[in-house]
Amino acid sequence: MPLLLTSQVDSQRYRAVQSQQAIYSNASLQMEKNQADGAKGSILVIDDAPEVIRLLSEFLVGSGYKVYSVAQSNQALLAALTHKPDLILLDAHMPDPDGYAICQLLKQRSELRQIPVIFMSVSEEKWDKVRAFSVGGADYVTKPFWFEEVLARVNSHMTNYKLQQRLRTQTQRALSASGQSPLLADLQRTLRRQTEILKRQNQRLQQEIHERQQAEQALLQEKQKSEQLLLNILPKAIVDQLKQFEGSLAERFDEATIMFADIVNFTPLAAKVVPLELVNLLNQIFSTFDRLVDQYGLEKIKTIGDAYMVAGGLPIARAGHTEAVMEMAIAMQEAIGTFTREHEEPLQLRIGINTGAVVAGVIGIRKFSYDLWGDAVNIASRMEAQGIPGKIQITEHTYQKLKHKYVFEPGGEIQIKGRGLMPIYHFVQRKSQPKSQPKS
Repeated sequence: MPLLLTSQVDSQRYRAVQSQQAIYSNASLQMEKNQADGAKGSILVIDDAPEVIRLLSEFLVGSGYKVYSVAQSNQALLAALTHKPDLILLDAHMPDPDGYAICQLLKQRSELRQIPVIFMSVSEEKWDKVRAFSVGGADYVTKPFWFEEVLARVNSHMTNYKLQQRLRTQTQRALSASGQSPLLADLQRTLRRQTEILKRQNQRLQQEIHERQQAEQALLQEKQKSEQLLLNILPKAIVDQLKQFEGSLAERFDEATIMFADIVNFTPLAAKVVPLELVNLLNQIFSTFDRLVDQYGLEKIKTIGDAYMVAGGLPIARAGHTEAVMEMAIAMQEAIGTFTREHEEPLQLRIGINTGAVVAGVIGIRKFSYDLWGDAVNIASRMEAQGIPGKIQITEHTYQKLKHKYVFEPGGEIQIKGRGLMPIYHFVQRKSQPKSQPKS
């Protein structure tokens, strides 16, 4: 994978990758020699980010260039006049004056006018690129960029600039020596051939960059699809934990609220309806319940046949989870009525709710799912199984948490396997909120 350059690059990561690339095969002594004699030419880097300057300088020196740098806009022109570089790498978004204004200043000086300027910018907007070329820029690269791309563009423009310099020098010598122009014509043909070669190389480079960007975009889209599919199966907190492989995937919650809901008389209805129509009906009902889960910030655990299981207070603990589950239960009872009007068989829900400690997590290695375990889950299931059609039945523990906001009626006691008799309550209505008294 090519190394991308940003203003916050990790230097250790940079050096690790640096050691693997063929362009760094020269020993450090050769790098020092290149810096000293500028074997391939000199480059001025103008950027207000010290880390970008440092990394570009190391890379370009390692590639055989002599590098100067400046980090302040008002020193750019002086640095260019002092060092007379063969090429300039210029950040377009320098503080006042910006890179576009700096380039205009450079092109106004006859001794600097021929030096190619490659703009560096975080912007991919077409008008920013047009502006760069309109003020005299020779090329434009976007950040973050690959070092290989920067080097390819630098080599291309440096070769062209050196060739033009050589052509001007040899032309002046030829004209001053004899006043004849055959040598000039040969040099011009050579220049045209070299320019065409550089043009084709640049086109191939652009094509490779485009193909690489397309591949990365396709990879990103597939990654997003896979992640969205995983989020449809598991809670986001569990997905994040799976990615990081940190700790156990099972966790104890001292308090959570569990709700089971079951469609009454669904078995007789199933015997009268063709399978496809039955599945469509269940899909409509459960899709409505799924939207309520998102609305109240709860966690859908699973569906079993015509039963629907929801929990509040996990996988991330939150306050008010018991009230949220109760509000969803009320909304579910209201929603099932809309389906009652659309079908001959009346549809009702039995809903049971309990609050207590649970263990939640993912088990197994294939077709895994997020599930709950514990006595509180079993009691919630019993609340639904022994409930009354059209009623919301809750335990004593849940009642104590909700009695300040809702009206309940005692439902007596029911026998719970392994727990004996337990008192139950049935939801009646929300309590009316007292009106605020006007201030005197």
